[in-house]
Amino acid sequence: MHANVKQNVIPLNVPGLKVACSQCNLRELCLPFGLAEEELERLDTLIGGRRKIKRGQHLYRSGDPFEAIFAIKAGFFKTDVLTEDGRDQVTGFQMAGEIIGMDGISTEAHTCNAVALEDSEVCLIPFAELESLSSEIRALQHHFHKVMSREIVRDHGVMMLLGTMRAEERLAAFLLNLSQRFTARGYSSAEFHLRMTREEIGSYLGLKLETVSRAFSRFQDEGLISVQQKHIRILDIPNLKALLGPPGGGRH
Repeated sequence: MHANVKQNVIPLNVPGLKVACSQCNLRELCLPFGLAEEELERLDTLIGGRRKIKRGQHLYRSGDPFEAIFAIKAGFFKTDVLTEDGRDQVTGFQMAGEIIGMDGISTEAHTCNAVALEDSEVCLIPFAELESLSSEIRALQHHFHKVMSREIVRDHGVMMLLGTMRAEERLAAFLLNLSQRFTARGYSSAEFHLRMTREEIGSYLGLKLETVSRAFSRFQDEGLISVQQKHIRILDIPNLKALLGPPGGGRH
């Protein structure tokens, strides 16, 4: 394992610190979904440890050897890549219950950076062992394929968002996506705290900071949302969805 990954890994057998997949409240969002008790126990032995990442720290960097994927137990991350002109281009935001690190599967090296946007905690899953166990447990293999498919679908959604939507539509789609993801975790669909900056949102959505700020102000003026610094309250979900137009794409 690369040195950056080994640091601060907490062994599962440390008294009082073991949190197995079978007892995790995120199991329905993560890899253990749909596994039988015996299969869960086998998966528990696979988890290579937990790691706490402070806000602003890297979980991994572009070019690091790929040996594990990470299940986010708590916290929030962003992934970004360095462009040719030296800018950090945000490629995604990941929250608790999601898998991060799959960018390294094809090349056996990570192709982006993963940075914690708040104090976070991840479960380390050695990929070689996961592949081996997946060949024996079909339900685990099936669900891992679903996780990968979800990432592909999300990437396609971002391409649509950048290719066909105006600024306000992009921000509306972004906020609605966050709302759906928070809802799946048992949180409010209408009120949440943005972990990322407006500049990071702009980088992800392909918008300038000033454009993002104007769109937020417009939404607030029209009574669609209430904004207090990073705290967002969605006041009118139907009309926010209406900005996206009919199903199948944004308006021109």
